[in-house]
Amino acid sequence: MLDIQSQLARIKRGSDELLVESELIEKLRSGRSLRIKAGFDPTAPDLHLGHTVLINKLRHFQDLGHHVMFLIGDFTGLIGDPTGKNATRPPLSREQILVNAESYRDQVFKILDPEKTEICFNSSWFDPIGAAGMIKLAALHTVARMLERDDFAKRYATGQPIAIHEFLYPLCQGYDSVAMRADVELGGTDQKFNLLVGRELQKHYGQAPQCVLMMPLLEGLDGVNKMSKSLGNYVGIAEPPSEIFGKLMSVSDELMWRYFDLLSFRSPEEISRLRIEVSEGKNPRDAKVMLALEIVTRFHSAASAERALMDFEARFQRGAIPDDMPEINVQAGSIATVMKAAGLTSSTSEALRMIDGGGVRLNSEKVSDKALVFVSGETVVLQVGKRKFARITLV
Repeated sequence: MLDIQSQLARIKRGSDELLVESELIEKLRSGRSLRIKAGFDPTAPDLHLGHTVLINKLRHFQDLGHHVMFLIGDFTGLIGDPTGKNATRPPLSREQILVNAESYRDQVFKILDPEKTEICFNSSWFDPIGAAGMIKLAALHTVARMLERDDFAKRYATGQPIAIHEFLYPLCQGYDSVAMRADVELGGTDQKFNLLVGRELQKHYGQAPQCVLMMPLLEGLDGVNKMSKSLGNYVGIAEPPSEIFGKLMSVSDELMWRYFDLLSFRSPEEISRLRIEVSEGKNPRDAKVMLALEIVTRFHSAASAERALMDFEARFQRGAIPDDMPEINVQAGSIATVMKAAGLTSSTSEALRMIDGGGVRLNSEKVSDKALVFVSGETVVLQVGKRKFARITLV
């Protein structure tokens, strides 16, 4: 067993904030297996690398001998958490949630040890309490306190609507911690308000307040926005190996280090050495290949990762796509307007003629669909003719 400071260093690796560190030290000193909670609302059927920042941290706790509770918010998903949004997120139907939840169960065990993981559904305690129980829960918080939440405050100040049911979400997430008797809850930095509500509710119910470990939000492939399926800047962990590999190879050299810090299981010392090697002249592409191989191996297999690498080399390197092609940010839109905006053609009509003539390739694949539309967050390589290339990020 590692000493307390070594455990704490492992727990804090990559984190943004820990509240309250002294309390966590006391919990660790108790020598008991701590109850570690992280919740995920099944709003889409697939998990992406942004989700795995928290799941990786759950694995760290698991490796240290603690009890991990992976909470699927099949009840809170019916409410819809507006965190980080300027408008309400549409709630899902119970049927959609159940389908997505089953998918989550399958995917999460690509990281967590199934023998050491408790899968929880918050409908198991919210369905029985009924309307009377929800009213009692709502009585434990005030509207003034809710408006301390940054998102609610901004929407209220600008006259944007806040539905009453949205106030229930932080309370429900907090009550999850009561029902699960959590010692530690993990969440993104955008969840701070909700995580602290959990501490308050635990005190009200006579429990020791949970410690809160906040992890950074992982930027998507565009390097700007939070990774999100709706923005198209995500890497899904259930995607084919070649897709995961290719997407990771498309990230910028700067963003690559962010991904190493938050996604890689390599030691901080090893990552630091790799940074030094790149700063001294090692090709950053080699480091990117190491990262892509590691991630594909984790979610598929080592053999799949090697095949993805060979496929990538065949399509991109042997296809003579240059390393030093221009990298351009272009407004999302139709392929013809994107080609013109990127300077690959002089007009949209020329772009359409090039597509008709078979002279346009997207990520090394010939383009035939003139109606193709790109969405914000995508990063693609477009080739026009034999000599014009551009790596384009859609904004």
